[in-house]
Amino acid sequence: MTFKETLSYLFGLGHETLAIKLGLQNTELLLERLGNPQRAFESVQIAGTNGKGSTAVILDSICRAAKIRTGLFTSPHLVSVTERIRVDGIDISEEDFGKYASEVRLAAEDLVSRGKLATLPTFFEHVTAIALLAFRDAGVRLAVLETGLGGRLDATTVAGAATVAITPLALDHQEYLGETLAEIAFEKASIIHRGVTAIIAPQTEPALDVVLRRCADCDVESLVIDETGNRVEHVTDGGCLIVTFETSEARYEKVRLGLRGRHQIMNAAVAIALAEALGKRGFEISAGAIIEGVEEVRHEGRLELVQDHPSFLFDGAHNPSGALALREFLDEFVRLPLTLIFGAMKDKKVEEIGAILFPGANNLIVTQPANPRAAGIAELQGMAAQFIESKKIHMALTPNEALQKAKVVTPADGVICVTGSLYLVGEFKALINEGVLSQVAH
Repeated sequence: MTFKETLSYLFGLGHETLAIKLGLQNTELLLERLGNPQRAFESVQIAGTNGKGSTAVILDSICRAAKIRTGLFTSPHLVSVTERIRVDGIDISEEDFGKYASEVRLAAEDLVSRGKLATLPTFFEHVTAIALLAFRDAGVRLAVLETGLGGRLDATTVAGAATVAITPLALDHQEYLGETLAEIAFEKASIIHRGVTAIIAPQTEPALDVVLRRCADCDVESLVIDETGNRVEHVTDGGCLIVTFETSEARYEKVRLGLRGRHQIMNAAVAIALAEALGKRGFEISAGAIIEGVEEVRHEGRLELVQDHPSFLFDGAHNPSGALALREFLDEFVRLPLTLIFGAMKDKKVEEIGAILFPGANNLIVTQPANPRAAGIAELQGMAAQFIESKKIHMALTPNEALQKAKVVTPADGVICVTGSLYLVGEFKALINEGVLSQVAH
């Protein structure tokens, strides 16, 4: 298939969240039909509610600094689906993506025709298989896999990672994972199985109890990160942190985090612990490589600053915990006139997110990304009026219209923050690619 035909086929399977079918059997059968590519390399699997994507990219950056050939699988993408699959830090090409998608499609259709599968695998199951095939053929030594949703029944779990991590847990995706934090923790913690090395970020008590019980049931000795081992040495005006990390293995002095925000300290700490665990599995990762990886990492759409007049800040804060991290960053580092451009999915805790973010804005522009799950503009406007004066609220039918309105109401020395959904951030990133916005600042 051409890349265009590939997209038509994959998106024709249904939106990856709306059409989701949690379970491992489809992926197991599909990978078996493809020759079990996941057995050609070692894997790290990262689950959690917040920070799993950042932790994954930090670990990948560390391993690449150590000259380890890596494959990185993350979701969702911002502009192109090829962003989800990277080998040694480079997105898979459209040509290769189409080639592997054709291979996966033929295998899936064969399984359906022979009655092995009742229906075609989902979008996410297809893309997971594409990634694992690409990693095998690229000769990666280590794959870093971010779970899509949950863990127990997530397609990435079929890779059988020997090293796993659980990032901070919170309420999210309750329609799929359970109504309580304990139920969600059970789903996420189920990536832990006998024989793995498990790294656990600090958790609230109900979640931590579930995770540690899972470790005990599987005879896994877990490492729970000690927050007291991380000390902020300095904070730059641009919001970059200089941090000293101390673990049971080493001390990493005055590391300049490549990702903005105090919440990234814990994500970096988890990634460092994962790197140290990989060192015990035979991967040569020096202290210098760990420091270089943490300092050089980039993650688009997560407190990403674009310098312009006005400047832009992109952050896909899509749940209350993410919104709180963004608000703390804004309060600490953004003292200029602030315009928020906000769009969100209707199945998210939109009112809670608004209560956190909206009061800090000089202007709020509500808009709607091109997504079937998106909350309506009128609905957002009505909700926003609880938290910010009505005269400060503006409506825009499209992200492009929101951009034009934001430039009108924001002075040249101000900041425009695009947030509420990574899908919305992705549409603005496409505007960057079209030359509408300028230089990206690190």
